[in-house]
Amino acid sequence: MMATSRFFENLDALFNPETVAVIGASDNPAKLGYHVMKSLTEGGFRGTIVPVNPGAATVMGIESYPAIEGYGGSVELAVMVLPSKAVPGVMDECIRKGVRGVVLITAGFKEIDDPRGGELQADLSRVATRAELPVIGPNTFGVVNLNLSLNASFTPEFSLLRKGGVSLVSQSGGISHLMGFMAMEREVGMSKIVGLGNRLNVDFADMYSYLMSDPDTTVIALYLEGLDDPRKLMEAAKEHRGRKPVVAYKTGRAGSGDRASLSHTGSMAGRHEIYEGALKQAGILPLESAESLLDTARALAMCPLPKGSRVAILSGQAGPGMAACDLCEAHGLEVAVFQPGTQRVINDLLPPLALRTNPVDMGPAWYNALAIEGIIRAVMADEHVDGLIILMMYASANRGAPAGIAPLLLEWKQRKPVVSCFVSPQGIWDQDIRIMEGGQALVNCPSPERAALVMASLWECSKMMRYWTEEDRK
Repeated sequence: MMATSRFFENLDALFNPETVAVIGASDNPAKLGYHVMKSLTEGGFRGTIVPVNPGAATVMGIESYPAIEGYGGSVELAVMVLPSKAVPGVMDECIRKGVRGVVLITAGFKEIDDPRGGELQADLSRVATRAELPVIGPNTFGVVNLNLSLNASFTPEFSLLRKGGVSLVSQSGGISHLMGFMAMEREVGMSKIVGLGNRLNVDFADMYSYLMSDPDTTVIALYLEGLDDPRKLMEAAKEHRGRKPVVAYKTGRAGSGDRASLSHTGSMAGRHEIYEGALKQAGILPLESAESLLDTARALAMCPLPKGSRVAILSGQAGPGMAACDLCEAHGLEVAVFQPGTQRVINDLLPPLALRTNPVDMGPAWYNALAIEGIIRAVMADEHVDGLIILMMYASANRGAPAGIAPLLLEWKQRKPVVSCFVSPQGIWDQDIRIMEGGQALVNCPSPERAALVMASLWECSKMMRYWTEEDRK
């Protein structure tokens, strides 16, 4: 069944509720209902929280109700943490109450071996879809909307994430947690994290269309295992391609991964190479790991797209520059040949013993901040350069290098993408990097190889976005 406009209006209310009911709320830390309540109450949600528990007068000091219909006000979002056998009756209550959306954390549906789990999910899907009620789950960790301080999940720590423009839609709660915690460590700005789970009646295609119109989302990241109807996602992607960058990590290459996907969320993973080709045709950039998914999404949110494939590699030491160079060339980037004027500037600022053609070894200029600044300035202005990779491994002699070039990079503000790898012991360059990233001067990566892969992904995304924009003009 095609999702209706009313369905999408309700989906928007699910992510932007004024009132959230937790059905199965608890004061017992051994219950998931406790952790959902903790996520909402400690996460800063500014709306109304309605605990529902027939055996408690209050939960976490908030008045509780024996059933959702006992609450007098309207409820936009209901989070269910109940035994699976209780869900159908409570779903009917939510529909009668006029609830706009449901997050069904409960497991025990399509993912289990017992066929009754699949039958129960199918029955619930028919009921909810007929009522135009979007349901995230079942078998999900929940959803998070950082821009609303809404943490409707069983993991309170998601509220510690930075607010930003990256939205993650994941078939796996485990991958959602992995990437969420990686995002905390890397200070990635997130908008929404959605655990689709078994996808009762909200699938990737629905979230894709919704997030394309979401003003708080600038980049969409997908984690895929298997899809019941891949064509539905591809059609949604083709309809919106070129509007926002979309990246995806698809698992299930091996037969064992296919079987794991079936038992995990009730879907077969399918042939990987077919998915990869279909994703590219639909304007979605496929990536090879959770790490690259987060790296690329973060860079897309912080960097302009390169206009070409020519990259300059400026390194404080020769080895990291050569490592980045290998990865760039292996992934479709061209190591730029500088214009004669640029090369003359570099030759004048570096001694002959240094590698002065691209990749440039700036090591001999460690003690000369003006020389490093002069090299970067010349390369920035070079019309043969579409993007810059700047690498610097800490040594006592170059301690002041990032602070020395920060004013130039902050002033230039990425007229071309700048991807860096500044690595030092903890606490030495952290603040300098934070200032440059906060000023949109660059995006920093933890290794030269990851910096090169990020630049390659930016170029791939640029080509895809440009192609589909030109196609739409025809």
